Amino acid sequence: EKRGIKSFGKTSQSSPKDFLNAFQQQLERFNNIICITVTSKLSGTHNSAIQAKKFLPSEQQKKVFIIDSLNASAGESLFVLRAIDLIRKGKEIEEIVKELEELIPQVHLFLMFENSKWLEASGRISPLVAALMRRMAKAEIRPLLVFKKGVLVPSSIKFGAKDIPTVLFKHFKREVKKLGKEEKKIRVVITHGDDLKGAQRLKEMMEKEFKNTKVFFINIIDNILASLVGPNGLVCAWCEEKES
Repeated sequence: EKRGIKSFGKTSQSSPKDFLNAFQQQLERFNNIICITVTSKLSGTHNSAIQAKKFLPSEQQKKVFIIDSLNASAGESLFVLRAIDLIRKGKEIEEIVKELEELIPQVHLFLMFENSKWLEASGRISPLVAALMRRMAKAEIRPLLVFKKGVLVPSSIKFGAKDIPTVLFKHFKREVKKLGKEEKKIRVVITHGDDLKGAQRLKEMMEKEFKNTKVFFINIIDNILASLVGPNGLVCAWCEEKES
């Protein structure tokens, strides 16, 4: 956009062939595969993985475990981090998969974006809704979006929402207290739309307020989600860190 390019990014789910190639390649290196996909409620990616598994020989099919995260971006990474914990503890594959499936409702993700035009261009929202959101943004009113059962929905409308990191921090604080997790160990991942400063400020506020909270990493939003959220959007996901 800065270079004057008028077109918007277009996205498409990975094909079954993409997954099949990945499965075949990794089965040459490892005994089992855990495949954690973006929510099936918003993408056909999970179904592509399921279809790919069916093309494997029956013995190899038993070695591929596909988990629908019902989440995305920062939320998905929390499943990866938990899987790494369990693998390092020497857990059996069936136990790891069971624990990851139990984690699904425990991962909380919320986000806020600066401009609705990217979602509008993708067809996720109508021009009418996008225009309304732009008018609201000019008055520093923005929706805060959360994942509920795999679907991204508005959680609340935030007034004075020019400072997105502060708005997200306040939401995190209320959520943690509401669920009685103030004294628990909390694992957080933050992704951002080329707003590293905002992401770092959000991290600092979280870790200062809650001593047992740890932001494991900050990363730029992946290309796919970024094409929907746009520049300066912030995504935050958290879950309680399970004791060893």
